[in-house]
Amino acid sequence: MDELTDLPPKSVEYMIKDNVVMIDIRRKDEWEYTGVIKNAFKLTFFDEYGNHDIPTWLREFQKLVTSKEQAFVLICAHANRTRVVGNYLIEQHGYKNCSHLMGGMALWLEEDREVVFDA
Repeated sequence: MDELTDLPPKSVEYMIKDNVVMIDIRRKDEWEYTGVIKNAFKLTFFDEYGNHDIPTWLREFQKLVTSKEQAFVLICAHANRTRVVGNYLIEQHGYKNCSHLMGGMALWLEEDREVVFDA
């Protein structure tokens, strides 16, 4: 059984340089507040009430991650939502190389790593 990989911010920084797909699953208000990791795709999973639309989200996700073997990194605020979504993608959809940002954006920002804001 494949498992979700916890990646420290330093590892994620290297993966950005290797063009690994980064998917920020937070909400628009969170992106605007903290910024996002450079080159990360913004694809909200849960709304502010915890609701989700899995079929629509999966359709958009599959445009970014085009095979079950492709490596990708999920990003959220504290790594709680990404743990849920990552395990779901592995267990229910058979993705093999699913990672998430350990500590989420909170740790990323605490370590003073680069973020970008939409113009």
